[in-house]
Amino acid sequence: MGQLDGKVAVVTGGSKGIGLAAARRFAEEGAHVYLTARNKEELDAAVASMGPAATGVAGDVTNLDDLDTLFATVGNDGRRIDVLFANAGGGGFVPLEAVTEEHFDQVVGLNMRGTLFTVQKALPLLNDGASVILASSIAASSAIAGLGVYAAAKAAIVSFTRTWASELKGRGIRVNALAPGSTDTPGVDEAAPEGVSHEDFKGMLAGSVPLGRVARPEEQASAALFLASGQSSYVTGVELLVDGGLVRAA
Repeated sequence: MGQLDGKVAVVTGGSKGIGLAAARRFAEEGAHVYLTARNKEELDAAVASMGPAATGVAGDVTNLDDLDTLFATVGNDGRRIDVLFANAGGGGFVPLEAVTEEHFDQVVGLNMRGTLFTVQKALPLLNDGASVILASSIAASSAIAGLGVYAAAKAAIVSFTRTWASELKGRGIRVNALAPGSTDTPGVDEAAPEGVSHEDFKGMLAGSVPLGRVARPEEQASAALFLASGQSSYVTGVELLVDGGLVRAA
């Protein structure tokens, strides 16, 4: 018997990395999972790899019409939502003096605005007692040079977590944030400085982690499953750091 048998989960940013790993883990535990992502080709491949336990709906969380389409698909299938993992997000290293309006709007739009409207538009379909998981980052608790806008956006996610946990308590809906540390995902490749290989960059990141390595996406998925399942039935309004001890050891 799986921990999510008969449940319905929605995962944004579900075509790769932590989102895909979480979607697969939710499906393995018995959930039917709706995945959404901007890249339709990647999304189709992700859904195909999961088989009948998954439904893909291509879209961008910064586009409210796309969010409407996502949740209309769930509703038109006669389903309601037990687990919402608002995972879509991202950012890059841009020092203060180089921040542009475009960078600010893109990072805040994807992380803050996208998360807010994902959760807002899911509300009519969320079952009482549902679990909402928001994607934060250890950047929100760290002073990482060049990540000022991204870190501020993720700090806002932590604030949303606490506020929404209070707002939704009357329905028994739990809201928690998952804050990954360095994880071996495509995002690591994208963040690597020019001329530094993937493996060398992972080594650089691992050097500051007490456990001596970066996380696997499946380890972040296990933490997401904990927050999604009844194992965390008395947990709400928290930020769960899954970072190999990095933040607390700093």
